[in-house]
Amino acid sequence: MASTNRPAPTVGFDLDMTLIDSRPGIRACYLELSARTGTYVDADLAVTRLGPPLAEELANWFPAGEIEAVADLYREIYPEYAIEPTLALPGAREAVAAVREAGGRAIVVTAKYEPNAKLHLAHLGIEPDAVIGGLWAEQKAVALREHDADVYVGDHVGDVRGARAAGARSVAVASGPCDAGELRAAGADVVLADLTALPEWLAAYRDGEGDAEGLDAARA
Repeated sequence: MASTNRPAPTVGFDLDMTLIDSRPGIRACYLELSARTGTYVDADLAVTRLGPPLAEELANWFPAGEIEAVADLYREIYPEYAIEPTLALPGAREAVAAVREAGGRAIVVTAKYEPNAKLHLAHLGIEPDAVIGGLWAEQKAVALREHDADVYVGDHVGDVRGARAAGARSVAVASGPCDAGELRAAGADVVLADLTALPEWLAAYRDGEGDAEGLDAARA
């Protein structure tokens, strides 16, 4: 079969539970937040639903009038408590490297506060071409279009929505709170078990075969 040989792509990546497992760090940050504010936060529950903006999680624990100040405190203590415990997910570095080796650009588009997102990436030695923070779901389309992203990789249905709003191919990884069935139902073009499958998928995509999920697709 003749290959299409697509040009070198720009690939966007989500951060939490796509490139990094931030659950240990975020859990530690919520525990410290509880200690400082005197308000109980179920940190173990909170880390099962990462993805949406911080304010949405804080609304489960704090009155509406306190959320802005509490969010500021959370972001202030985050570097001390959340960076060190956070790990790169399997295949994260290799996935970014595969984009570079294909002559493409790798960008990170995340709902996380941008300075803290950059701290995570620097600590773990992951070096994208650009990092854009503070964007969730369809809002991510703004950055994806600005950077002419061909593909957006994420673990949440909100990431699928962002990719589709941008007209980018949605590659979902079942490494976060949403299972493969949820990701497919949201409209993902491809669902992979995790980022270890991304380099092979990317090679097939560049050859015009990137919708074939048989590479290492997660099962619904």
